[in-house]
Amino acid sequence: MSKQDLPKPIKGAIFYEDKSLYACLANNPQSKGHCVVVWKKHIKDIHSLKRKDFLHLMDITGLVHNALLKLTKTKKVYMMYLDEIKHVHWHLIPRYQIAGYALLKTKSKKLKKQDLALAKKLKLELKQELRK
Repeated sequence: MSKQDLPKPIKGAIFYEDKSLYACLANNPQSKGHCVVVWKKHIKDIHSLKRKDFLHLMDITGLVHNALLKLTKTKKVYMMYLDEIKHVHWHLIPRYQIAGYALLKTKSKKLKKQDLALAKKLKLELKQELRK
């Protein structure tokens, strides 16, 4: 995988998609419900996005954040923007018992088919929120 490549989402993991971005469960989650919101067009840095695109990205990321809080019943969802792969994307990681940097040091797991039920719930939740 080159620095510009992002892993392809597992079938059934995408719960939101439009012409500009998609949101899905992470292939190798740090915790249950770990999601990524990915800008489709290859943009190396978030500051290179046009203002309207940045606002759209943040609006959807905020909706995913709120949906995760509701559906995972956690009190905190970490939002992380890392640009090592030079492709705009956000990680949203629900916090359960392990907090802070310690969560990032845990070994990630593979997304399993039974985890995809959360993607369906997230899809419904975002659909409802977008109708408002």
